[in-house]
Amino acid sequence: MNNTVETIVKMVESLPEALQERVVNELRSVIVEANDEAEWDMQFERKHEGLMSAARKAKQEIAQGVAEPMDYEKL
Repeated sequence: MNNTVETIVKMVESLPEALQERVVNELRSVIVEANDEAEWDMQFERKHEGLMSAARKAKQEIAQGVAEPMDYEKL
C-alpha cells in the first residue's frame, strides 16, 4: 500500500465501527463517481480528434460557401 492508502486505512480504523461502515459506504460512492469520471474522460479523449476534424471540415465548408443547414428531420 502507498502512504495515502495507509493514511486512509488508519483514519478509518480509528473510528468506532458504526462510523467505519458509514465512511466505507461514502468512500464507495466517491470511488464509483471517480471511476465514472475517468471513463468519461477516456471516452472523450478518444473522440476528441474526430470531433476536432469534423469541426475543421465544417468551418472549411462554411468558408467555401458549400455548407448546408442541418436537416434535423434526417437525423
